[in-house]
Amino acid sequence: MFYVPPSLLVLALAATLQPSFAQQGEPAKPGEAEATREPAVETAGPADEAAKPAKKPEPGPELNYVLGARVHWQPEYAGSNRYSAGLTPIWAFQWGRWHFSASGGTTLLGFGKEVRGDGASTDLIRDSRFRLGVSLRIDTGRDSSKADTTAGLDDVKRTLRGRVYASYSITPDWLLSGALSQDLLGHEGGLIGVADLGWRLRQSPRSEFTAGVGLTAGNARYMGSYFGISPAASDRTGLPVYTPGTGLRDFHAGVGWTRQLSDHWIVFSGAGGNYLLGPAAASPLTEKRFGGQFSVGLAYRD
Repeated sequence: MFYVPPSLLVLALAATLQPSFAQQGEPAKPGEAEATREPAVETAGPADEAAKPAKKPEPGPELNYVLGARVHWQPEYAGSNRYSAGLTPIWAFQWGRWHFSASGGTTLLGFGKEVRGDGASTDLIRDSRFRLGVSLRIDTGRDSSKADTTAGLDDVKRTLRGRVYASYSITPDWLLSGALSQDLLGHEGGLIGVADLGWRLRQSPRSEFTAGVGLTAGNARYMGSYFGISPAASDRTGLPVYTPGTGLRDFHAGVGWTRQLSDHWIVFSGAGGNYLLGPAAASPLTEKRFGGQFSVGLAYRD
């Protein structure tokens, strides 16, 4: 359906590392060149040099960070009717235009304004309304033995994902965003695409409420890894062989609330759900098409 070559993601990321060059001055207007030749420029003496104020060094990029944890309750696996609870650490660091985050920590740096996703990311283009960037992150894959729903299925190897993301502010409170995420190591992770429409209502300078809806799709390799059943897995589980193709994975919606308790401490919560579609819904692994999630957490932001 769609494929982003890994080389394109690497080249896009490399482009952000190119050194910038100083802009040249504007050319002199007619007549100005002659005027600047008279009188002759005098060489400044030691006294003049001493009188000049020392140049202040330009400030470097500012480092911002957030550290915290959240308690979550969610299905063991997309399509499972079994739920589990857990505690997940959250962190994010921002240095200039570079971001490093895990478990959605980057959203807390900007109170829900960021759409980068986890991993190491940088913006290639950014203005008041449009943003385009790239990121890299570790995808932990799937250890099928850790959930009853997936026991006996083939594991999905850990891999490195490259991601291209973009967003456009329709209004100050409405944000349209999308991303493509590709397995760069060929570990059967495939390609994932997502499109979202988000809405933000800032209730006060210290709190805000957010809501959003979106669609997720995957290519045949991704769908086969997470929703397919190989002949070997069929023999182990007794489930029929299933080879899904490219298509939509789910429709998802959610709401979130963030509250700044003090200059540094933040409490946050979220609730949402996803409804499986297409090849994911047709999989023999899918016990229930709808799954809900809830989380609440506390974080420290500098």
